Amino acid sequence: PAPVVTSELWRVVREQVFSRTLDELRRRGISYKGVLYAGIMVTAKGPKVLEFNCRFGDPETQPILFRLQSDLLEAIEAVIAGRLDRITLKWDPRPSICVVMASQGYPDTYPTGKEITGLKDAESADVAVFHAGTKRVGDKIVTAGGRVLGVTARGSTLAEAQRRAYQACERIHFEGAYYRRDIGFRALGNPPRS
Repeated sequence: PAPVVTSELWRVVREQVFSRTLDELRRRGISYKGVLYAGIMVTAKGPKVLEFNCRFGDPETQPILFRLQSDLLEAIEAVIAGRLDRITLKWDPRPSICVVMASQGYPDTYPTGKEITGLKDAESADVAVFHAGTKRVGDKIVTAGGRVLGVTARGSTLAEAQRRAYQACERIHFEGAYYRRDIGFRALGNPPRS
């Protein structure tokens, strides 16, 4: 969880969101098998659920998956077979962060078909670039959506992961590319870069 999640806040979220959700699924006779991600906004009146998501494509999921050292397919098969309790997932303990590179105009109207360069230069053992709104045209990768890439990095500290992610973003180019420059700064207690 983000550093803003204290043990008390985690208890409240666990009891008021996750336990209630699981209880309601059981009450309805639903045997849900899959991923269920709760997007939560921390407010002065407590945690509020913005959305539930059941897919891996979101920028919130990418830093988690990048830390997974176990075989994802084995975990998925264990969920399907009802034997998840018989496997142990291994995680890279280091923090990770994801910066979304978007097309100019997103979330409204945005151009597509813009060539993306620098992808290979951006990736390393501790940086992965997840494709969201891209497609291959011949031997080129071009934009095909609003949220184009999820540039994800890990490091020995959150600050190091953040630095690596932003360095990787600086190596990737496409016309109209933009990204937020404040990802992780609240957790680090620093103002965003200009």
